[in-house]
Amino acid sequence: MAIAQVRVPEGRLAEWMGFDGLVQLISVDGQRTVGCPYWELVADVGAEQLRDLYTDMAVVRRIDAEAMALQRQGELGLWAPLLGQEAAQVGSARALQPDDFVFPSYREHGVAYCCGVDPVAMLRLWRGSALSGWDPADFGIATPAIIVGSQALHATGYALGITLDGARSAAVAYFGDGASSEGDVAEAFGFAASYMVPVVFVCQNNQWAISEPVRLQSHASIAERGQGYGIPGIQVDGNDVLAVLAATRFALARAYAGQGPTLIEAVTYRMGPHTTSDDPTRYRSHHEEEAWRVKDPLARLRALLRAEGLADDRFEDAATASAEDAAARLRRGCLALPDPPLDALFEHVYAGAHPLLEEEREAYVAYLATLES
Repeated sequence: MAIAQVRVPEGRLAEWMGFDGLVQLISVDGQRTVGCPYWELVADVGAEQLRDLYTDMAVVRRIDAEAMALQRQGELGLWAPLLGQEAAQVGSARALQPDDFVFPSYREHGVAYCCGVDPVAMLRLWRGSALSGWDPADFGIATPAIIVGSQALHATGYALGITLDGARSAAVAYFGDGASSEGDVAEAFGFAASYMVPVVFVCQNNQWAISEPVRLQSHASIAERGQGYGIPGIQVDGNDVLAVLAATRFALARAYAGQGPTLIEAVTYRMGPHTTSDDPTRYRSHHEEEAWRVKDPLARLRALLRAEGLADDRFEDAATASAEDAAARLRRGCLALPDPPLDALFEHVYAGAHPLLEEEREAYVAYLATLES
């Protein structure tokens, strides 16, 4: 599903930037809010697009759950779940234009899905079948960045290239609240602001940097952190898919207009563990999880669709069927992934042949031969 792009008048950008509250377009109980100028940015999103956004989130959630199950069954080495963050990822990704380029962290499976990446390809790295899941040039999205915060620098450098080429596109970097305290992110902010490059920083504030709560990361909102660099910030309800879509469209419009970087703080919640090696019950309460469960992004959009007569049981059954089909294909594809040759470990280390590496490969192959005899 692709949402047609809307043209954002450059003359209105300053007006929208003047809104300093939380951008929320759908209330927790599924009602349209009033008084937020960002509604104009999604005025073109009609019934069909709303249903498509819901289906996207349902499929992404089900893929994520299946990957979790595969890891628990020993088929994946690790998985970083996104449960609860579907709106932040789908809403932002559906604002992208074909020439934009995404630099994700290790949790943006929903963004990769919206960019057209085969979900099975997402599992190659986590299963140990390959050193990378897909060719970034084919989908406009880099492979997962494991080094926390490094992707912000990659996005900023790419955005400088966009400026030098004179192109009308943007780079988008995704990171979490914990990464906002990394030096790489601070350096990216400083460089992006100084050179006014077309980059959008999307911080998914899911409240926890592994076991450290966001209140220890920052005593102000993360959106305000950009101000010291001269980067305008937007705080958006990250469980509201329309609000995220609107905020990302706004930030991209600023980038296309040559107005430099924007920082979006999508306030959401990681309902599951940080990764499958984490136990969140050791550091957060059941009461906190339940308080966020009522803000579930899928339930919110479902309530809006129901209230406006845009969805019924038949539609929801179809969305569920699409999600189940995606999960079944993911499982089949995962189990069919071939094991790589053991000496493939030495490939793609350098751009060309390297004598020391070749010597190490030969020694390793000789060692493997001793195990077979």
